[in-house]
Amino acid sequence: MRAVVVYESMYGNTHQIAEAIGDGLRESLPTDVISVHEAQPDMMKDVDLVVVGGPTHTHGMSHGSTRESAVTKAAEPDSDLHLDADAAGDGVREWLESLGPMTGRAAAFDTRIDMSTLVTGRASKGIAKQLRRHGFEVVVDPESFLVTKETHLVPDEQRHARQWGRQLGAAVNAV
Repeated sequence: MRAVVVYESMYGNTHQIAEAIGDGLRESLPTDVISVHEAQPDMMKDVDLVVVGGPTHTHGMSHGSTRESAVTKAAEPDSDLHLDADAAGDGVREWLESLGPMTGRAAAFDTRIDMSTLVTGRASKGIAKQLRRHGFEVVVDPESFLVTKETHLVPDEQRHARQWGRQLGAAVNAV
């Protein structure tokens, strides 16, 4: 068995969460963590578990204009935000649109501001819906990992992500 974690990240938070999920998964199965820009659709065909995540922008998955806005925000003179090395280009939304029919198991996650989902929305719900549409069996409920209003990870979210990865690996191995 093998897993792959595919992530989109603007400021590095989702990247850090993806790496932590990968660490948790590696306790039970070999796992690669790759940016959405490296993930080719044909790479998903021989994988037993595909985990996909991205930041929540305007109540759901990012799109071109929200990614441009994030780049602009990071470039402001008084900003303490830094773009992730993989921030440029298309995101999870476009990557999911490029997938054809797939089989296998999957899971979805997101990062979002630490507020009610009524206010923030959740990218992971849309990601899970798209994974199902392509033929994946989503094996756990979508998971959110929280960031502050200043767009930094809430303390202990990496631990939370490692634990979720462990639980996900155990659930997949139990099937």
